Amino acid sequence: MHIVIRFLLLGFLLFLIFLFATSCSSDGQKPVEERSVESLYNEGYQKIQAENYADAAKMFDEVERQHPYSSWAAKAQLMAAYAYYENEKYDDAIMALDRFIQLHPGNKDAAYAYYLRAQCYYLQISDVYRDQKMTLLAKDALAEVFRRFPASPYARDARIKYDLTVDHLAGKEMAVGRYYLNREMYLAALNRFQVVIMQYQTTTHIEEALYRLVETYTALGLKKEAVRAAAVLGHNYPASEWYEMAYKVAELDEEKLAELKKQEAENSWFGWATF
Repeated sequence: MHIVIRFLLLGFLLFLIFLFATSCSSDGQKPVEERSVESLYNEGYQKIQAENYADAAKMFDEVERQHPYSSWAAKAQLMAAYAYYENEKYDDAIMALDRFIQLHPGNKDAAYAYYLRAQCYYLQISDVYRDQKMTLLAKDALAEVFRRFPASPYARDARIKYDLTVDHLAGKEMAVGRYYLNREMYLAALNRFQVVIMQYQTTTHIEEALYRLVETYTALGLKKEAVRAAAVLGHNYPASEWYEMAYKVAELDEEKLAELKKQEAENSWFGWATF
């Protein structure tokens, strides 16, 4: 009796293994039969036009799998990456593009591959209150585009988006600095605002960063430093609304302000920013 039960259990176990193996070997789609490279590529292209990006990527991947040494294989790699990109499968697109760049560094479409990879990172940038890993990856990838291919049609757009990523990183520092300032953690706030002044001088956040320095120094009781920060702000951005507020915060008197502006004019902006 025990032997019969053991045989039944063994048979049931083998049946489960068979089911597991068949489920792992298929994703619910029929495998693509062996076909000519032209047929596979054309079908993939037609699916791109129909915006069926998932199936398009599969067709282009089949070109590379079935015809790895064909002259169509490199183009199919790039088209598969594009299909993944359009389908918002950015990780898959990046993997495909990395492989294309590694295998075909001198390809005529290399500039586009670098640009598309940068786009995949750029479109995953989160708001300034979250981790900025993707922003840093996008920044580096965009810089690689206009550094490697300055004459390409993608260089200008890459440069614009690069500047936006830098501005975004400055915005992150400002958000953290304001967080510390609101909680009266003045030294931590001061460090963040100084990072913006030192590393992100060309961004849209520089005026506010100088103003926040005035606020922070005033809160710390460092009157002289607050006045000097306000003077720097006033000299470089005299029409700024931030300067008007800084003047009130620091309570500058006209004589002191004139003296500091005269001193500032004799030094570089960068020198004043590093005080």
